[in-house]
Amino acid sequence: MNYRKFGSTDLNVSEIGFGAWAIGGGAMIGNTAIGWGDADDTVSATSIRAAMDAGINFFDTADIYGLGHSEELLGKECGSNKEIIIASKAGNVARNNEFTVDYSKQHILSACEASLKRLNREAIDYYQLHTARISHLKNGECIEAMQQLQQQGKIRYWGLSLNTFEPLAEAEYLLQNNLGNGFQLVLNIINQKALPLLKTSAEKGYGIIARMPLQFGLLTGKFDLATNFSNTDHRKNRLTKEVIDATLEATEPVWQLCSKYHCSKTQLALSYILSYDEVSTVIPGIRTAEQVKLNTQGLFKLDEADKKMIEQLGTGSFNELMELIRKQG
Repeated sequence: MNYRKFGSTDLNVSEIGFGAWAIGGGAMIGNTAIGWGDADDTVSATSIRAAMDAGINFFDTADIYGLGHSEELLGKECGSNKEIIIASKAGNVARNNEFTVDYSKQHILSACEASLKRLNREAIDYYQLHTARISHLKNGECIEAMQQLQQQGKIRYWGLSLNTFEPLAEAEYLLQNNLGNGFQLVLNIINQKALPLLKTSAEKGYGIIARMPLQFGLLTGKFDLATNFSNTDHRKNRLTKEVIDATLEATEPVWQLCSKYHCSKTQLALSYILSYDEVSTVIPGIRTAEQVKLNTQGLFKLDEADKKMIEQLGTGSFNELMELIRKQG
């Protein structure tokens, strides 16, 4: 495993991290699935231990994942291990059987206390506002809360998990006001909307977490028109047959590179992101020990020409695909 510095902090993070959304299980808020289908806690615990054995030291979770269950699992398996860096998030909440958001100062403070208990930690290494928008940031309460938590030693560093499709405004606000220590952003072969942020963020000392590197599994090559998802899997309404078919067609030019690099589609997708030196860590969702192997082995740096070819697709044919994906939510 290789490690990278997380911005200007003293955190050295594994270049592949552990995305811990899926291990939260098939949680529902009303009739809305907020997980990835049912999960076996024994399998999840094994995957956490396998990840640590593989050199993964960065685990990313949130209090909404499994309505706290993801944090609880991490707390049991590695909460007391000070070599492990844990990142969590707050701001997305379930109230009155509905999904909503709360970025008030009081909520962020109380949410952090609850997360600390579940994670079995005295401090969270990296705490994030979970896709707060510009109105929340300008209101200022959530920023005051993060600064207070940092001053109290309950969090070491903090940042913002950016919106999937419109990441720029909120990032620019923090950058312009020198707030926080990092960003979590969506970056993958087909969603390159956050690419303009990389250079400026890195120059200003912000760490960068790349989430959704496999676009909910679309970039692994394992989905086709016969793929179905359970009612407790959020992908059921997002990865429609139309989306899967459009992705298969649009990405065909990219997958030709698999022959050149003698790699799988997953390896190519992860390696593409790691080819950007500004990225601190990439966090594929991991559910099993087998997925630990698939996501950590055989990674490489793409030739600059191949990286540029993918970027050209990102400003071309992938735009139509991303609009289709965006309509699904």
